[in-house]
Amino acid sequence: MSAPTPYYVQAGPLATRFNSLFGKLARIGISLAGSAELSVRGRKSGQMQRIPVNPHTYEGEQYLVSARGHSQWVRNMRAAGRGELRVGRKVRAFTATEVTDPALKVPLIRAYLKKWGWEVNQYFQGVTADSSDAQILATVGDHPVFRITVSN
Repeated sequence: MSAPTPYYVQAGPLATRFNSLFGKLARIGISLAGSAELSVRGRKSGQMQRIPVNPHTYEGEQYLVSARGHSQWVRNMRAAGRGELRVGRKVRAFTATEVTDPALKVPLIRAYLKKWGWEVNQYFQGVTADSSDAQILATVGDHPVFRITVSN
């Protein structure tokens, strides 16, 4: 038997256009609700790949949560272990450590959904910030999380 396919929601044409717009806005210095443009080196191409993300601060640490699941940027981040966040001319290089402990991810994802749920709830299969710990725990494997440490 083969392993189940990891959860991933591919962006449709409209979402792709919005992502492109949000990425361009971040590149010129306009951040919507704290969004930024992520650049991470492609694991196959070696080229920098760019995508808009919603960096999230939780208990004094910064995180990236993949609402759409095990996406290309997640696979690239696992391989590269580092990336950059850009808003206009401000570029912050960082290293990334994947958070794998489900118990640590539950409160972090709840806080993420409180802030970003208006944008990402559709990717969490009915789970919201108001869901029980058990309901959130059931989805944490579908949503990779990285703690990022900004380089000085």
